[in-house]
Amino acid sequence: MKDVVISVEGASKIYSDGDRTIHAVDQVDLKVGRGEFTAIVGPSGSGKTTLLNLIGGLDHPSHGKISVAGKVITDLSDNELINFRREHIGFVFQAFNLLPVLSAAENIGFILQLQGTPKAQIKARVDQLLEAVELTDRRDHRPNELSGGQQQRVAVARALASKPAFVLADEPTANLDSASTENLLDIMARLNASEGTTLLFSTHDQRVIDRAKRIIRFDDGKIISDETVQ
Repeated sequence: MKDVVISVEGASKIYSDGDRTIHAVDQVDLKVGRGEFTAIVGPSGSGKTTLLNLIGGLDHPSHGKISVAGKVITDLSDNELINFRREHIGFVFQAFNLLPVLSAAENIGFILQLQGTPKAQIKARVDQLLEAVELTDRRDHRPNELSGGQQQRVAVARALASKPAFVLADEPTANLDSASTENLLDIMARLNASEGTTLLFSTHDQRVIDRAKRIIRFDDGKIISDETVQ
Protein backbone atom coordinates (compact mmCIF):
# COMPACT_ATOMS: atom_id res chain seq x y z
CA MET A 1 0.00 0.00 0.00
CA LYS A 2 1.39 3.40 -1.02
CA ASP A 3 1.25 6.49 1.22
CA VAL A 4 0.05 4.81 4.40
CA VAL A 5 -1.75 7.42 6.53
CA ILE A 6 -2.92 5.17 9.36
CA SER A 7 -1.00 2.16 10.67
CA VAL A 8 -2.33 0.02 13.52
CA GLU A 9 -0.09 -2.78 14.77
CA GLY A 10 -1.31 -5.30 17.32
CA ALA A 11 -3.60 -2.78 19.02
CA SER A 12 -5.73 -3.93 21.94
CA LYS A 13 -7.98 -2.13 24.39
CA ILE A 14 -8.80 -4.15 27.50
CA TYR A 15 -11.29 -3.23 30.21
CA SER A 16 -12.11 -4.90 33.50
CA ASP A 17 -15.77 -5.31 34.49
CA GLY A 18 -15.83 -6.96 37.88
CA ASP A 19 -14.44 -10.45 37.37
CA ARG A 20 -14.67 -10.15 33.58
CA THR A 21 -11.98 -8.96 31.21
CA ILE A 22 -13.36 -7.29 28.08
CA HIS A 23 -11.27 -7.07 24.92
CA ALA A 24 -13.03 -4.14 23.22
CA VAL A 25 -10.27 -4.14 20.58
CA ASP A 26 -8.31 -7.37 20.28
CA GLN A 27 -4.91 -7.49 18.54
CA VAL A 28 -5.96 -5.44 15.50
CA ASP A 29 -3.65 -4.81 12.54
CA LEU A 30 -4.80 -2.25 9.97
CA LYS A 31 -3.35 0.08 7.36
CA VAL A 32 -5.27 2.86 5.58
CA GLY A 33 -3.81 4.62 2.54
CA ARG A 34 -4.03 8.24 1.50
CA GLY A 35 -7.31 9.18 -0.17
CA GLU A 36 -9.22 6.07 0.91
CA PHE A 37 -12.96 6.23 1.67
CA THR A 38 -13.20 3.46 4.27
CA ALA A 39 -16.12 2.31 6.42
CA ILE A 40 -15.66 0.28 9.58
CA VAL A 41 -18.92 -1.60 9.96
CA GLY A 42 -20.26 -3.53 12.90
CA PRO A 43 -23.11 -3.84 15.41
CA SER A 44 -23.33 -1.77 18.58
CA GLY A 45 -20.82 -3.10 21.09
CA SER A 46 -18.55 -4.57 18.42
CA GLY A 47 -15.68 -2.24 19.38
CA LYS A 48 -15.60 -0.15 16.22
CA THR A 49 -15.98 3.18 18.06
CA THR A 50 -13.24 2.15 20.50
CA LEU A 51 -10.99 1.40 17.53
CA LEU A 52 -11.70 4.82 16.02
CA ASN A 53 -10.98 6.48 19.37
CA LEU A 54 -7.59 4.74 19.45
CA ILE A 55 -6.77 5.75 15.87
CA GLY A 56 -7.87 9.34 16.57
CA GLY A 57 -5.75 9.57 19.70
CA LEU A 58 -8.82 10.06 21.90
CA ASP A 59 -7.92 6.94 23.90
CA HIS A 60 -4.76 4.96 24.59
CA PRO A 61 -4.38 1.28 23.63
CA SER A 62 -3.59 -1.26 26.32
CA HIS A 63 -1.09 -2.80 23.91
CA GLY A 64 0.18 -2.15 20.40
CA LYS A 65 1.34 0.73 18.26
CA ILE A 66 -0.59 3.30 16.21
CA SER A 67 0.98 5.67 13.69
CA VAL A 68 -0.64 8.58 11.87
CA ALA A 69 1.13 10.20 8.92
CA GLY A 70 4.33 8.44 9.97
CA LYS A 71 4.16 9.64 13.61
CA VAL A 72 3.83 7.02 16.36
CA ILE A 73 1.04 8.63 18.38
CA THR A 74 1.18 5.96 21.09
CA ASP A 75 4.56 7.44 22.10
CA LEU A 76 3.18 10.94 22.65
CA SER A 77 2.37 12.57 25.98
CA ASP A 78 -1.18 13.81 26.55
CA ASN A 79 -0.22 17.40 25.68
CA GLU A 80 1.71 16.31 22.59
CA LEU A 81 -1.28 14.23 21.53
CA ILE A 82 -3.65 17.19 21.88
CA ASN A 83 -1.41 19.29 19.64
CA PHE A 84 -0.99 16.46 17.14
CA ARG A 85 -4.74 15.88 16.87
CA ARG A 86 -5.34 19.58 16.27
CA GLU A 87 -2.79 19.66 13.45
CA HIS A 88 -3.33 16.32 11.74
CA ILE A 89 -6.74 14.74 12.46
CA GLY A 90 -10.22 16.01 11.59
CA PHE A 91 -13.26 14.77 13.54
CA VAL A 92 -16.94 14.54 12.63
CA PHE A 93 -19.20 13.34 15.44
CA GLN A 94 -22.78 12.11 15.60
CA ALA A 95 -23.75 15.08 17.80
CA PHE A 96 -22.15 17.78 15.56
CA ASN A 97 -20.24 19.39 18.50
CA LEU A 98 -20.31 22.89 17.04
CA LEU A 99 -19.60 25.91 19.26
CA PRO A 100 -23.05 27.46 19.80
CA VAL A 101 -21.86 31.08 20.13
CA LEU A 102 -20.01 31.02 16.79
CA SER A 103 -21.40 31.37 13.28
CA ALA A 104 -20.96 28.65 10.65
CA ALA A 105 -17.97 30.52 9.19
CA GLU A 106 -16.42 31.04 12.63
CA ASN A 107 -16.86 27.37 13.56
CA ILE A 108 -15.10 26.32 10.36
CA GLY A 109 -12.25 28.77 10.85
CA PHE A 110 -11.78 28.19 14.58
CA ILE A 111 -9.15 25.46 14.25
CA LEU A 112 -7.16 27.64 11.84
CA GLN A 113 -7.24 30.47 14.38
CA LEU A 114 -5.83 28.11 17.01
CA GLN A 115 -3.04 27.23 14.60
CA GLY A 116 -2.17 30.91 14.11
CA THR A 117 -3.12 31.00 10.43
CA PRO A 118 -3.23 34.55 8.98
CA LYS A 119 -6.74 36.03 8.74
CA ALA A 120 -6.69 36.34 4.95
CA GLN A 121 -5.84 32.65 4.60
CA ILE A 122 -8.55 31.69 7.07
CA LYS A 123 -11.16 33.66 5.13
CA ALA A 124 -10.09 32.13 1.81
CA ARG A 125 -10.23 28.58 3.20
CA VAL A 126 -13.55 29.16 4.97
CA ASP A 127 -15.08 30.65 1.81
CA GLN A 128 -13.84 27.66 -0.20
CA LEU A 129 -15.31 25.15 2.24
CA LEU A 130 -18.64 26.97 2.64
CA GLU A 131 -19.05 26.72 -1.11
CA ALA A 132 -18.02 23.06 -1.11
CA VAL A 133 -20.63 22.15 1.53
CA GLU A 134 -23.27 24.39 -0.10
CA LEU A 135 -23.66 26.78 2.83
CA THR A 136 -22.38 30.09 1.50
CA ASP A 137 -25.74 31.71 2.25
CA ARG A 138 -25.63 30.41 5.85
CA ARG A 139 -22.13 31.66 6.74
CA ASP A 140 -23.37 34.04 9.49
CA HIS A 141 -25.93 31.66 11.01
CA ARG A 142 -25.27 30.11 14.41
CA PRO A 143 -25.87 26.36 14.96
CA ASN A 144 -29.33 26.87 16.48
CA GLU A 145 -30.35 28.62 13.24
CA LEU A 146 -29.31 25.65 11.09
CA SER A 147 -30.97 22.31 10.42
CA GLY A 148 -29.31 19.11 11.57
CA GLY A 149 -28.05 18.40 8.07
CA GLN A 150 -26.63 21.90 7.74
CA GLN A 151 -24.90 21.62 11.13
CA GLN A 152 -23.26 18.37 10.09
CA ARG A 153 -22.06 19.95 6.85
CA VAL A 154 -20.47 22.73 8.92
CA ALA A 155 -18.85 20.00 11.03
CA VAL A 156 -17.45 18.35 7.90
CA ALA A 157 -16.06 21.68 6.67
CA ARG A 158 -14.52 22.32 10.10
CA ALA A 159 -12.89 18.87 10.05
CA LEU A 160 -11.35 19.60 6.65
CA ALA A 161 -10.27 23.19 7.35
CA SER A 162 -6.64 22.48 8.23
CA LYS A 163 -6.23 19.81 5.50
CA PRO A 164 -5.64 17.01 8.03
CA ALA A 165 -3.99 13.67 7.35
CA PHE A 166 -7.44 12.09 7.62
CA VAL A 167 -10.98 12.73 8.79
CA LEU A 168 -12.50 10.37 11.33
CA ALA A 169 -16.31 10.25 11.25
CA ASP A 170 -18.12 8.34 14.00
CA GLU A 171 -21.71 7.56 12.95
CA PRO A 172 -22.01 10.99 11.25
CA THR A 173 -25.42 10.24 9.70
CA ALA A 174 -27.11 8.82 12.81
CA ASN A 175 -29.09 12.00 13.58
CA LEU A 176 -29.94 12.91 9.97
CA ASP A 177 -32.97 12.20 7.82
CA SER A 178 -32.59 10.42 4.48
CA ALA A 179 -32.38 13.55 2.32
CA SER A 180 -29.78 15.18 4.60
CA THR A 181 -27.78 11.95 4.70
CA GLU A 182 -27.66 11.63 0.91
CA ASN A 183 -26.67 15.30 0.56
CA LEU A 184 -23.93 14.97 3.19
CA LEU A 185 -22.53 11.82 1.57
CA ASP A 186 -22.57 13.44 -1.88
CA ILE A 187 -20.53 16.34 -0.49
CA MET A 188 -18.08 14.10 1.37
CA ALA A 189 -17.56 11.95 -1.73
CA ARG A 190 -16.80 15.07 -3.80
CA LEU A 191 -14.35 16.35 -1.18
CA ASN A 192 -12.72 12.92 -1.01
CA ALA A 193 -12.16 13.13 -4.76
CA SER A 194 -11.26 16.83 -5.07
CA GLU A 195 -9.00 17.18 -2.02
CA GLY A 196 -7.77 13.60 -1.78
CA THR A 197 -8.98 13.55 1.81
CA THR A 198 -8.71 10.22 3.61
CA LEU A 199 -12.08 9.39 5.19
CA LEU A 200 -12.54 6.77 7.90
CA PHE A 201 -16.13 6.13 8.98
CA SER A 202 -17.57 4.12 11.83
CA THR A 203 -21.11 3.21 10.80
CA HIS A 204 -23.89 0.71 10.49
CA ASP A 205 -25.79 2.94 8.03
CA GLN A 206 -26.18 1.06 4.75
CA ARG A 207 -26.21 4.34 2.82
CA VAL A 208 -22.68 5.06 4.03
CA ILE A 209 -21.57 1.50 3.36
CA ASP A 210 -22.86 1.76 -0.21
CA ARG A 211 -20.64 4.82 -0.83
CA ALA A 212 -17.46 3.43 0.75
CA LYS A 213 -14.63 2.14 -1.43
CA ARG A 214 -13.35 -0.15 1.33
CA ILE A 215 -15.51 -1.97 3.87
CA ILE A 216 -13.99 -3.38 7.05
CA ARG A 217 -16.37 -5.54 9.08
CA PHE A 218 -15.68 -5.53 12.79
CA ASP A 219 -17.10 -7.69 15.57
CA ASP A 220 -16.01 -8.82 19.05
CA GLY A 221 -13.03 -6.47 18.85
CA LYS A 222 -11.62 -8.04 15.69
CA ILE A 223 -11.59 -7.42 11.93
CA ILE A 224 -13.61 -10.26 10.41
CA SER A 225 -13.44 -9.10 6.77
CA ASP A 226 -11.76 -6.41 4.69
CA GLU A 227 -13.12 -5.78 1.21
CA THR A 228 -12.14 -3.24 -1.43
CA VAL A 229 -15.06 -2.21 -3.65
CA GLN A 230 -14.39 -1.40 -7.28
